Amino acid sequence: MTTISLAQTLVSFLTLVAELAALFIGISFLVGLLQEYIPAATIRRVLTDRMGQGNILGAALGTVTPFCSCSTIPVMVGLLNAGAPFGATSSFLLASPLLNPVILGLFLAVFGWRVTVVYAVLCFSLAAILGAVWEKVGLASYVKQVRVVGAQDGEGETDVPFSVRLQRALRNAWTQFVEVLPYLVVGAGIGAFIHDFVPASWVVKVAGPQNSLAIPVAALVGIPLYIRVETMIPIGQVLLQKGMGLGALMALIIGGAGASIPELSLLASICKPRLLAAFVVTILAVATVTGFVLNLVV
Repeated sequence: MTTISLAQTLVSFLTLVAELAALFIGISFLVGLLQEYIPAATIRRVLTDRMGQGNILGAALGTVTPFCSCSTIPVMVGLLNAGAPFGATSSFLLASPLLNPVILGLFLAVFGWRVTVVYAVLCFSLAAILGAVWEKVGLASYVKQVRVVGAQDGEGETDVPFSVRLQRALRNAWTQFVEVLPYLVVGAGIGAFIHDFVPASWVVKVAGPQNSLAIPVAALVGIPLYIRVETMIPIGQVLLQKGMGLGALMALIIGGAGASIPELSLLASICKPRLLAAFVVTILAVATVTGFVLNLVV
């Protein structure tokens, strides 16, 4: 029995790794092409030139640019230094790590279109609204004076042949995949183990949809846990099959992706404590609201 279980676990593990690897490389390649034509310098210029469109535009740019939570911080500093509105920049900060194309592509493949649409609409709307709230209550005064020194993020590359951009996108996709592969393997391994050895009754009891505390607790656990989305998605796929509530799972993902410990450390270097606290509370609110709504709607 043990041999059969271990063999099944190995098959589950290899299947998850293969599926997610193919998805990640394909989506990263498409995202790399997008980055070739929309560098960070262009994002700064657009937000600066269109100050009246503010938060919706900031959230939209956060959605189409594939920055993780940590790499979002230098971009945020560049936007503020370039004169972009604080509210629009805040919406970009909130939306980017939660709604980038890689995350949405993996969501669509693993959780289906309905979950992905509800998740995307909620996170986008809350990022736009809460960015405006941040500006309204005067949190801009709690940003330290910090400047980014370095290259202009691809500005001026208007005559690069498409073949060169294609090669760079392929190379970057592979490089990103190699960097993320350990996280995918860990996630697939944990997911395969849960699938074959963790009783479904226990998952339902601890984090099932009938547990009203599961969603806020999952949101709180996600922040110090710091599980990358690439790791959490294969685990989440199995947890859903075992009976975990969809809302609790989404709260866990949003907490970990939106306000990880490394990101908070970077934010602390450019934000005063009150703004840092507002950021944590905001991510917890987004995670909790999204979790409850998904439980009700899907």
